[in-house]
Parts: sequence; C-alpha cells; structure tokens
Amino acid sequence: MTSPTIVLVHGAFADASSWSATYNELKGDGLPVFAPAGPLRSPASDAAYLTSFLDQVDGDVVLVGHSYGGAVITIAGHHAKVKALVYVAAYALDEGESLGQLQGGFPDSALATALTFAPLPDGGTDVSVDVEKFPEVFAADVPRETTEFLAHAQRPLAAAAFEEAAPRPAWKDKPSYGLVPTADTTINPEVHRFGFKRAGMTTVEVEGASHAVALSQPKAVADLIRQAVAAL
Repeated sequence: MTSPTIVLVHGAFADASSWSATYNELKGDGLPVFAPAGPLRSPASDAAYLTSFLDQVDGDVVLVGHSYGGAVITIAGHHAKVKALVYVAAYALDEGESLGQLQGGFPDSALATALTFAPLPDGGTDVSVDVEKFPEVFAADVPRETTEFLAHAQRPLAAAAFEEAAPRPAWKDKPSYGLVPTADTTINPEVHRFGFKRAGMTTVEVEGASHAVALSQPKAVADLIRQAVAAL
C-alpha cells in the first residue's frame, strides 16, 4: 500500500494555522500533510467543500478533525479515499444529532459565557469568542503572545451550524481514533469521552491539555495520527 495523505481539518474560532505545530511534528514522517481552510458555515456545506478537496488528493487519506471539524469529518469521512478518522478534542455526532444536542447533554463549558454574536446581511448570525476571554477559554496552555494573536485572527462559525442534524456518521464504517484533552474549557471533556466511547474509538487522553492541544501538545496529537496510519 502507498503511504496515505494526512488531511487536517480545523474547527470553529480558528483557521488552518491551528495545525502548524502538529504539521511540524509530522513533516519528517515522509507523508503528505495538508490543512485546507474550512468555510465554517455548517457541517454539511463544509463537508461538501472538504469532499471537493479530497477529490484532488492522490491515494488514501487519514482524515483528522479538531473541535467542530469533527462534525465535518463525520460527514466527509464517507469519501472512498478516507481510510481512517482521527478526532482531536472534537465532536463525534451520531445520525440525527446536532452539535447543540450533543453539547446540551452535559454541563456547559466556560465557552458558553464567552461567545459574541454578529448579525449577517442574510439574516443569519456569526458566533465568535470574546477576544479578551479567548486565551484562557481556548488555549490556556499556549503562550499568551500566541493566543492573543489567535483571538484576533479567529474565524467565526455560523450559528445555524449548531442546529443542523448529522447524517449517518462515517465512524460507523471507518476505523476511528479520539483524543481527549482533560483541561478543555471550550468543549466539556465529557462530550468527547461520550462521543468517542459511543463510536467505539481507540482513545487517548492528554492530561492538563487545553482545547488547543494540537498547538500545545503536538507530539501527542501526531502520535495518535501515526497510530491510525500504522493500522492501515
């Protein structure tokens, strides 16, 4: 079998640069690694965009999603080239379930009181994280000078994305792996544990890591991706 391509999918309130430290960990492994930008409009539309990217990739793919990106890879993971899924501090939705429903089954994280809302011309709403609260809520274990920039560079998520029901999840058909950062204050770690256990994933926990674990603990993230690659 030829070596797979690793495709890293970022989450809400972030962009592809959130994978930079993990990319640096992986780049010496001899595998192609890509981190496409996501529109952050809804799981289905973002998955359609990601699918068009996967169409252009040669060979097999290990698809990795962070945070909201987990909802996106749950759909796009049905692509025939995708051979394994890796969820990093991510939502693993089941069929008919929305982000709001999964999150609503557990106590709120600190994110709930840190969100800001901006109306869109089409009548929708964009959701962001308050720039003053972002460093502590999103990436408490990342250097402050980095998180202050990330707060101002964040990309908003359309509020409608929280209500969209998921189709049949790809994790029912593909080998899947999950990483839980135990000090995540963006998504309650119990949300990760519940979703990963329900999906029967191979799971690791990173003690004391924040939601931005791909930046703060890139080796742990890269090692789980390597495990997924080795199992193919």
